[in-house]
Amino acid sequence: MKMQKLLTLFFFMLLSSSVLSADSVAADGKKVFETYCWGCHHQTAVAFGPPFSAIASQRTAEEIRAMITDPEAVSKVFGYKRNAMPALKLTEEELTVITAYILSYKESNTTDDNKTIIKEPYPNIATAKERH
Repeated sequence: MKMQKLLTLFFFMLLSSSVLSADSVAADGKKVFETYCWGCHHQTAVAFGPPFSAIASQRTAEEIRAMITDPEAVSKVFGYKRNAMPALKLTEEELTVITAYILSYKESNTTDDNKTIIKEPYPNIATAKERH
């Protein structure tokens, strides 16, 4: 009986330590954002790259993960002529939390006077710069 309680306690502790809370994911995602992404992306404003709100509105988690790890190949699949994003070598945990963080900026389909709903895919900045 004592052994069963110990095993139950062990598995509970193992499970609770491996599950990321929403607060933990948000904090860790923000840390990854500030470390790797902030120079080119912002959460809701256009910078050199598209804002996370636009990315989250247009891309799946798998597409976001792929763009982070192999942007050159994914850019070709999306039909972009050039790619300005570097490939990032993130751990699986960093990749998971940054993907969740980006997707947390997904805008709802409801309109709000304080929000801009993006109806078209975000522009390819590298291609747009070639036109000028």
